[in-house]
Amino acid sequence: MGMLRPLRRAAKQLASFALVVATTYLGLLAVTFFIGRMVPVDPVLALLGDRASEDQMAVAREQLGLNLPLWQQFAAYVGKVVQGDFGNSVLTGRPVLDDIARVFPATLELATLGIVIGVLFGVPLGVWAAVRRGRLVDQLVRVLGLVGYSVPIFWLGLMGLVLFYAKLGWVSGPGRIDVAFEYSLPTTGTLTGLLLLDTALAGEWAAFRSALSHLALPAGLLGYFSLAYISRMTRSFMLKELAQEYIVAARAKGLSEATIIWRHALRNAAVPLVTVIALSYAGLLEGSVLTETVFAWPGLGLYITNSLQNADMNAVLGGTLVVGAIFIALNLLSDLLYRLLDPRTR
Repeated sequence: MGMLRPLRRAAKQLASFALVVATTYLGLLAVTFFIGRMVPVDPVLALLGDRASEDQMAVAREQLGLNLPLWQQFAAYVGKVVQGDFGNSVLTGRPVLDDIARVFPATLELATLGIVIGVLFGVPLGVWAAVRRGRLVDQLVRVLGLVGYSVPIFWLGLMGLVLFYAKLGWVSGPGRIDVAFEYSLPTTGTLTGLLLLDTALAGEWAAFRSALSHLALPAGLLGYFSLAYISRMTRSFMLKELAQEYIVAARAKGLSEATIIWRHALRNAAVPLVTVIALSYAGLLEGSVLTETVFAWPGLGLYITNSLQNADMNAVLGGTLVVGAIFIALNLLSDLLYRLLDPRTR
């Protein structure tokens, strides 16, 4: 009987977790669907064109189920999504899920490098600013974060292209890789869709340098954007930890300042910081729309933008659902890591 109790508790927690995920995703489906239906765009008109007759429009509307009440349309939509059917894209003529699988690696590569830059520089800067509170270093880090958090990222992208691409020539321009390499890469080397990894695995080092040169500026901008937020939150968490009594006790014991800061204070600050980093990463995965548009980066953000401009609502809804699912997954992952790092929350 004693052994069954932990199993029951674990099963109850698992069932509660599954219910939360299912309810959240169902809510996301409902919000996305009804907002898509409220957009003043006729999917039948986008599909057939403005030269189609009324009879053709009526037949297409019936085939798409648009003549049914909204609740029936939503039920049918949920049934298809559960089966992995997001419909076909009007713009490409292919299944939306196939299109998303094709463009998402570009966004994943861009956002991943951006969050790596943000964490590698944002966390040390935030710690440094907290330790030097009120001094010049603290003021500089706060100004750096304020600029990165306030200035529109599309403006920074345009200025970066003017300065580093047009004027200095330090990086390559828009696009993901030079045209010379776009069709010459061996298909056997395209294993993941991540150009840096695939070109390295294929031994195509000239293409690797080209991809890195194209990636440097947009990833750097996203990295700066995430750095601004991460450094600000790290500073806040560290200030809270440095004011705790255990820090005073550690100093009284004669521990070095470096040990106190990096081994004790930062370790405790890392618990809430995990959530900040996870949500920042999710934000880069879905919030790189403007960056991808400015740099003509063929990722999910540009795909959704082009689909919206062409009234391709299946693609817009599918892309939005994927973004929402990423947010839900990373949020749940951060909660799990939070429990692993802080035993008090278990």
